[in-house]
Parts: sequence; structure tokens; C-alpha cells
Amino acid sequence: MRKSGILLPISSLPSNYGIGTFGKAAYDFVDFLSKSSQGFWQILPLGPTSYGDSPYQSFSSFAGNPYFIDLDILISEGLLSKEECNIYEWGSDLGYVDYEKMYQSKFAVLKKAFNNNRYVIDNEEYQVFVENNSFWLQDYALFMSIKGTYKGKEFTSWEDDLKKRSVESLSKYINKFGEEIEFYKFIQYKFFQQWKNLKKYANDKGIKIIGDIPIYVAFDSAETWSHPELFELDQALYPVSVAGCPPDGFSKTGQLWGNPLYNWKYHKETGYRWWIKRMKFSFDIYDVVRIDHFRGLDEYYSIPYGSKTAELGEWKKGPGYDFFKIISDNIGKQLIILEDLGFLTDSVRKLVKRTKCPGMKILQFAFDSREESDYLPHNYDKNCIVYTGTHDNDTILGWWRKLSNKDKNIAKKYLDIRSTKHIHWDIIRCCMSSVAMLSIIPMQDFLGLDSSARMNIPSTVGGNWIWRMKENEISDELAEKICELTKTYFRL
Repeated sequence: MRKSGILLPISSLPSNYGIGTFGKAAYDFVDFLSKSSQGFWQILPLGPTSYGDSPYQSFSSFAGNPYFIDLDILISEGLLSKEECNIYEWGSDLGYVDYEKMYQSKFAVLKKAFNNNRYVIDNEEYQVFVENNSFWLQDYALFMSIKGTYKGKEFTSWEDDLKKRSVESLSKYINKFGEEIEFYKFIQYKFFQQWKNLKKYANDKGIKIIGDIPIYVAFDSAETWSHPELFELDQALYPVSVAGCPPDGFSKTGQLWGNPLYNWKYHKETGYRWWIKRMKFSFDIYDVVRIDHFRGLDEYYSIPYGSKTAELGEWKKGPGYDFFKIISDNIGKQLIILEDLGFLTDSVRKLVKRTKCPGMKILQFAFDSREESDYLPHNYDKNCIVYTGTHDNDTILGWWRKLSNKDKNIAKKYLDIRSTKHIHWDIIRCCMSSVAMLSIIPMQDFLGLDSSARMNIPSTVGGNWIWRMKENEISDELAEKICELTKTYFRL
């Protein structure tokens, strides 16, 4: 395979309702990908975001983000009226997501759609959806419903009988708040209905979807609450240790993610049953899956719960190849991308090679005046995916403006350029011309945007995940330019 694609989160699409959705702009973007001769659309995780708005900290490993449900589609189906949508505030800046307004408005309008059309939950298609997703849907709907009655507080602060899921307390709650639980099932039904229609449209045009799954589960999530045996938790259901990364180039004190660590002994004893369900589910809704923070499956960084930084953690052995062998035996031959970035040990490199899955190369890491980098294209093996940068990197323009003169000179020599007026296109060309099986370029770099369009700065909270593409920023002219570059380097 020799192909190319574009990285653009669903949240970054244009829309009239504060955030990108599965509506017209998503279909227009698929058309743009097709005109550009791109074979892949990579997105960020689709799960419902929790505190901090990060798609890598979700209330569920299976549920979809209600924010992405398109209201215009609901209007066309007669579930809502335009007037009912327009009474809410969605944010004043079309270039950014206002998550506070999204939280206040989206659930309110979706609740109207549910109350207006209770008959939807009686149809056969809805009942089939509930049955097929019973292994996660009931627990998620129950979790979110209870969380609502506790005004969003994490589950460890709930009354003990609900926190520890006593049969009697759950039965009482279900009887009292059955309608609220049904609402959360309803919005998941509409989410996956809209998503699968969009994915089919993309697939019919020859475009495959690359999904992204976080390796870890959020502490305050339906999975941690309903299946505590999957994680390293104490008797009070608090983590013993949490996930993160040691100090590195992104952060001097490391990255303290706070996710509970897996009880790998339990997972192995059960034949990785939960992970098999998760991977099968992922390949049902995506064509390709990227596993975030892959190295945590070889060795994972364990930080004592309650630590203020990630400096006091230690590396522990993960499940290794045994995990991949069992997953592969159960899901068949599928394309999995391994996020193998950061400091890599020999054991991580050996595991990547043994799985035969492609790893990642980032061009922003390539031009280092201190030493020759593995990220320079002449060092690539074909079995890799090359990016100008990821959601955790600055845009090319933002990165270039902050790069040291020594590193800039290395890049100029390597790329054989004198003028850096169009440096983003020079870096893109370098990606496309490499031997990597797949080249993925963030949409911000095709648009030549600066740091104001950056998606995320690791180890920071607030101001992340908010960039949105404006409606007039993509054009047939840009599609033609991308198409020509794709043809030049035989990535059709």
C-alpha cells in the first residue's frame, strides 16, 4: 500500500451549532478528500469527553460523544424544529469550540428531541441497537444518569451502595429514573446511526476511516465503575497507581494523566476478553485503528496515586506480545497503527517489529542539530505512517517559528530549500515523497495555519481541543493542489 490521508477531528468541522458534527460539513469534507485523491480520513477518539474536554479522557470506551450528533439531520427527520435549536447559545466564535456552552445547550436540545419523539424507542431498529450493544450500553446509560443526579460528581463521591453497585440500590434507581436512562440510550442510538451513515458515504467514495483509541480508560468512567476488576483499585475503588509519562521534551515534570492502570494479571486470566470486545467494537466503527501510547503495552509508567507530578513513577512490565497474539487470533487480519513515539527501549522496538504493525514517524522530530534522528525520511522502513505532526504537536508554521536557527539550517539543507516562505508545503512534500506506506497530514498544515490552530499542548488544561476549520477554508483549488502532489508521489 502507498496512500495518503488527512487528519481532521470531527470537532474541528464547521457547523452552525458550536462544534463539528456528522452533518453536511462532514459529507462536504469527504467530497473534498475524494477530490484531493486522499484514501484516508484520520480522526480523534469519538467518546464522550469529560473534564478538560480531552477526547483521551472519556466517560466511556464504547459510547459516542453526543456533541457530534447533527441537529440539522434531527430536524430533517422531524425530531426537532429549527426554532427549538436556535433558542440556545452555541458560542460566538466560529473558529473555536466553547465547551461550556456546548454542555449547557446540546443536552438540553437532545432532551427535547427525545421528549418530542418517544415513539422512536419502540421501533425495531432501536431495539436491535440496544440488544447488540447490551455489553456496554446499559452500564453507560446508568452511569451517566446517576452522575446527573449527583450534579456531575465523580462516582467515588456517590452513596456507597450506588458506588459499589449493590443490586438493591441499582434496582431502585432504575425504577425511579428509567426515563433518564432511556434518554442516554436514545442519544447513543442517534449517534451511531449518524456515524455509520457518514462512514458508509466515505467508504463508498473509497475513503477509509482511521479511528483512534486511547490505551487507558478515564478514572471517572462507566468502565471503572461497572468493572473495577479490570483495574488496579483499592477497596474504596480509588486507584493504587495511575498512568502518565516521565519527564521529557514535552514536560519537565512529566505527564500525570491520572488514568487507573490495568490489572493485567486479571486480563490475562480472562483471555483479554474485555480488550477483544473493545477491538472488535472499534473495527466495527472504523476501518483502521490507531492505538494511542502503544509502548504502555510493553512497559507502562506507574505513578503512585496522589502524586502531584509524574516524577516519582516507575516502569513496569506490560502484557507484551501475548496480548497482540490473542487479539489478532480473535479479530483477524486488520490494520493497526502503533503510536510508538517518545523514548523507546530495545524491548519496545522488538515488540513493534514482532507485531508487524506500522509505527509512526513525525517530521517535526526529524531536524535535530545535536544528532541524526530516526525520524529523518532516509531512515524509514516502508512499514510506517509518516506525519508532519500529530494532535499533540504545533502546526508546521508554529513549530518553524519556534525552531532554533541550528535546527532550521539542518532542515533547509535536508529539504534543499532557500526560501521558507512556503515551509509547510516543503515539509508536506517531504512526507509525501518518503517511502512510508501512508502519509497523514493534519488539515491545519494544508491550510498553512499558525499556532492558534494547534489542537493540544500536553500537560496543560484549558484552551485545548478547541480549533475549528471555517466553512470557506477548503476549496477546489486546494483539493487540486493536494491531488497533484498525491499523483506526483504515486500515493493514489
